[in-house]
Amino acid sequence: MYFLLARVLQATIVMLCVALVGFLVFQFVGDPVLALVGQETTVEDREALRESLGLNDPILLQYVRYVMNALHGDFGISYSFNRDVSEMIADRLPATIELVLFSGVLSLILAIPLGIYTGIRRKGGIAQTIMALSVMGVSIPSFLLGILLILVFSVWLNWLPSFGRGDVATEFGLRSSLFTWDGLSHALMPAAVLCLFQLGVILRLIRAEMLEVLRTDYIRFAWARGLPGQRVYFRHALKNTLVPVVTAIGLQLSSLFAFSIITERVFQWPGMGSLLLHAIGQSDIPLLAAYLIFVGLVFTLSNLVVDAIYVLIDPRIRHGAH
Repeated sequence: MYFLLARVLQATIVMLCVALVGFLVFQFVGDPVLALVGQETTVEDREALRESLGLNDPILLQYVRYVMNALHGDFGISYSFNRDVSEMIADRLPATIELVLFSGVLSLILAIPLGIYTGIRRKGGIAQTIMALSVMGVSIPSFLLGILLILVFSVWLNWLPSFGRGDVATEFGLRSSLFTWDGLSHALMPAAVLCLFQLGVILRLIRAEMLEVLRTDYIRFAWARGLPGQRVYFRHALKNTLVPVVTAIGLQLSSLFAFSIITERVFQWPGMGSLLLHAIGQSDIPLLAAYLIFVGLVFTLSNLVVDAIYVLIDPRIRHGAH
């Protein structure tokens, strides 16, 4: 329990630091008053607006207000859209979440068994082929891979749509394009692009950990006892590779939120990535600051989940936590 409480305290400090960076970006990159009213407004009107927005208050007071507003989901008004930033994020976030979850599930379904197989049959021809393909998945830039997939499956074969999110349906109280065949067909290629990089990294890590564990004395003792191979590989070896693998999986999957920008752009996916690119092009500081805090929150929560999984799978941490 103490272990998790300490991690929660650390996560809180990290988020306060991320909020501080977002606040500094919001305050000192450009003049928010000029962005809101334009150049033709009089000096008196600008000062009145500055006073009404609290920009003349002490910096510490402004930071506390910014944090409290962020806790209530208030990130200000977008300069370029003149809309509430929270509403814009709420409109775009579901599309990014479903794309990230789809690609994350695909990468785990493929990486775990392939990593185990290549670790066990490391000298086989199939294992060598899988490792070579994993290097290609890590090396090819996402935008190039996306263009190649569009060329093959949309232009040449005409199997999959090349852009957009597709039809959306509501199931179990959730609204997603993954509940329709049209939505799945639209999500398949961008999810595959995001999946391939994560797949290569996680697969190679699982393989490396399996190779290391299979050389340990307790695995040799398990073989000497005459235990069946399936029990040795999956109960003894795989279980002891989980701690570093869980760390990598948590970081890789959370990074999908930060690095899905180019993929969403290539496939014109209506998610957070395209919104961020627009914010960068228009110097929309409230949107940029809100996205920074969102990505920081995703990484922080993923690390908390990973720490909680540590307690479940590693008895040393669990006993130390008590």
